[in-house]
Amino acid sequence: AVGAATVAAAPSRGKKCGTQKRNPWDLKGKVSDMEDKVRTYQIKVKTLNQQNEVLQDSVSQSHRKIVEVEKELQIQRSQNGEYEMKLQVLAGVQDELEKVLSDKNFLQKELTNLEGKYRVMETLRDSQETELQTLKESTLARVQVNLRDFEEEVRSLKETVAQQKDELYAGEMERRRLHNTIQELKGNIRVFCRVRPLVGGGLPKHVQLATSDNKAITLAKTEESHTGKTADTQKNYNFSFDRVFGPRASQQEVFEEISLLVQSALDGYNVCCFAYGQTGSGKTYTMEGDEVDETRGVIPRAVQQIFKAAGKLGEQGWEFTFTASFVEIYNETLRDLLYTGKSSKRPEHEIRKTTSNEVTITNLTYERVSNEDQVLGLIALANQNRSTAQTAQNDRSSRSHSVFQLDIEGVNAGRDVKCKSTLCLVDLAGSERMVKSQSQGDRFKEMTAINGSLSNLGIVIAALANKESYVPYRNSKLTYLLQGCLGGNSKTLMFVNIAPEPDSFGETLNSLRFASKVSAVLFPVFIGQSTLMMSLH
Repeated sequence: AVGAATVAAAPSRGKKCGTQKRNPWDLKGKVSDMEDKVRTYQIKVKTLNQQNEVLQDSVSQSHRKIVEVEKELQIQRSQNGEYEMKLQVLAGVQDELEKVLSDKNFLQKELTNLEGKYRVMETLRDSQETELQTLKESTLARVQVNLRDFEEEVRSLKETVAQQKDELYAGEMERRRLHNTIQELKGNIRVFCRVRPLVGGGLPKHVQLATSDNKAITLAKTEESHTGKTADTQKNYNFSFDRVFGPRASQQEVFEEISLLVQSALDGYNVCCFAYGQTGSGKTYTMEGDEVDETRGVIPRAVQQIFKAAGKLGEQGWEFTFTASFVEIYNETLRDLLYTGKSSKRPEHEIRKTTSNEVTITNLTYERVSNEDQVLGLIALANQNRSTAQTAQNDRSSRSHSVFQLDIEGVNAGRDVKCKSTLCLVDLAGSERMVKSQSQGDRFKEMTAINGSLSNLGIVIAALANKESYVPYRNSKLTYLLQGCLGGNSKTLMFVNIAPEPDSFGETLNSLRFASKVSAVLFPVFIGQSTLMMSLH
């Protein structure tokens, strides 16, 4: 179209060049020429507009094509990037593939080597299995022979062990019988005397201990002449007990003398040990001592021995259970020293006998214990609860009797044997007379109750000594509670503690006289009897 417009315009320009110039006056002609020119130019303009439109369409199409090409170019570039990334991945895969192929070749070689070794090992295994089978057959026959020999030896050893257990049990029963015989020959009730040392050390002149006789003690009293014409005379009071301990005797030395009695408790015999004497004579120290091992008293040492001996008997098939209680007798009233409840709700207690004739206390705390520390903890609790008051004799005088009981029950299931006993350890209240203690009011009432119970204790002992048919145990709570330990085949030990001060001479003399009464009691001997019960199958 563009070319056509150009060709059509060419003749017009040539015609114009051949036209003659009109005369100036020929205005009409000029106008006609001008009109021809205008028509020519209009045709040209129209043609150019057409060409312009065609060119604009062509440009628009070109622009669209350019955009499409750019888009395609962008897509191609994006695809080229993806292809390059895939190419890189493929290059890595190719490297890995080459490595895998290399590893495969190496492993193939290794597999070939292992297969060769495996064939060699199979050959060796077959050879060893043959040898092992041969060895097994010969060894099995030899082991079977040895096993029969061992079984015969084991049967023989079991018979020997059973025989030795029987002999050990018989020996233990014989030991108990002989031990009890020795204790009964020594006396079912024994009295030891212990002299407390002076504050400044030494021994006063009025207390005399023989160096060659550890069973004798003498109180010497110098009496002035009433007329003045004769010299002063000295009167001696001689006493003899099972053992007398001087001021230098240690706690260990004292306990060694009674350790055999403690053993009797495990053998099924009731054992009672109580300390008697005036306030300040060393009763509590003898029974309880201090916390230091060297100064521990009878109670902690006895408890320690009980649990150690029970442990050894456990190796022979014995099993023991221990039940502890701690009661105080204050003004003839029983108080539970292990009670931990409110004081306003403290229950009342009564002494009663069970159907098996055993003494028990109602509403009392009975604690099952399994070791020494538990018992010592209960003793510490009881000491906090025990009644104390101030007297002229001792600023912290114990105003009551304290009774610690450890009930022991032993069972030997293999022998169908049982034993039951009670270890009773008593710290008696001070025995001083009312004039000596200067007691008044409530303290006077306490002292009356204390002396009354101690007096009844003497009456009971005298009745036992005279073999009377009726023994007044019920006259006091103390004797009623201790009746199981004061007669029959029970073992009883009394410590009479004396104060060495000269102003305590009268109380010391009374204490020694009371102890002599106890020492004179001869209980009937029941050789070999205890609460040991056995059923023969």
